[in-house]
Amino acid sequence: MASDAEANHRYNMTIKMFGVSPEPAFETVDEQEFVWGQRWGCDNDVGQIRVVLMHRPGDEMKIIDPSKTIDEIGAYGDLERGWYWQSDTIPPLEEMQVQHDALAKALKAEGAQVVYLDGVSDGRLKSCYTRDSCIAVKGGAVVTRLAGRIRRGEELPVTRKLAELGMPILRTIHGTGMMEGGSFAWLNSKTAVVGRTIRVNDEGIAQLRDVLAHQGVELLVIDMCGYSIHIDGGFCMIDRDLALVDARQIPYWFLQKLGELGIKTIETNLDDNGWIINCLAVSPGRIIAPEGASQRTLEALAKHNVEIVTLPYHAMQLNGGGIHCSTSPLVRDAVE
Repeated sequence: MASDAEANHRYNMTIKMFGVSPEPAFETVDEQEFVWGQRWGCDNDVGQIRVVLMHRPGDEMKIIDPSKTIDEIGAYGDLERGWYWQSDTIPPLEEMQVQHDALAKALKAEGAQVVYLDGVSDGRLKSCYTRDSCIAVKGGAVVTRLAGRIRRGEELPVTRKLAELGMPILRTIHGTGMMEGGSFAWLNSKTAVVGRTIRVNDEGIAQLRDVLAHQGVELLVIDMCGYSIHIDGGFCMIDRDLALVDARQIPYWFLQKLGELGIKTIETNLDDNGWIINCLAVSPGRIIAPEGASQRTLEALAKHNVEIVTLPYHAMQLNGGGIHCSTSPLVRDAVE
């Protein structure tokens, strides 16, 4: 029988030979590739997009009944079945699918792998807006907790898809936290911002901040105006040091902060389609955007050498979300 000294020696030799160390960190490229098969996540909103999560509208849309209205909010909907349609027009499902397919095709043409959700059910007609149900951070994803009752339950098929892909889930927002990905944005690899709204509360922010803090990322918090639900209605990064903004929706101090970070801004105007800001950078200075940008905005984009691919997306927007809402990047290249 080995003595205590001999046992300790063997243990120490085992540690020395096989290695027990916190380094390299979880989200480093070598560790990601060794453990998870590839590098996962994002630390910016403009690097070359590699993998993006989407959901093509399908059978869940059958819950919509144009004979049902909710008089209190002046919209189509059914309180008993738990759905609403916030626009005054319900487009044919086929038209929505055509526009969604065109977006997916454009993303593939830009070099992105498009992965689709499975198992969307129970009339969850907002599932096509995958931006909200998960947030890609360094090395993995944060599964959010959607605020609206109409959207609760979207988290399950997202969690299953991430597991199927082999993407690490670093946190699932829990307890009384509310967080939706449309109100989160990367400014650079060390700074992110979240908009506090009726869909994002302090508990949700605290849980997201905890994940980012372990990665050395500062999370700024801005209060969105009135009943704005997400920051991507007023702010979107489109290049390493350039953002598209609706200055009416974001606080002045945040505009100042962008300047301190070296981020220039292009302001939209009343002549723009209101959804133009809900665009998506597919690589630095190249965006996919809906039709309807004003001439002034197009000229400003050109002045900053921003390339723009435009698509019709009005039918999808009638459900309450745009191109940015319909895409959840899971992997982007780093940017300098």
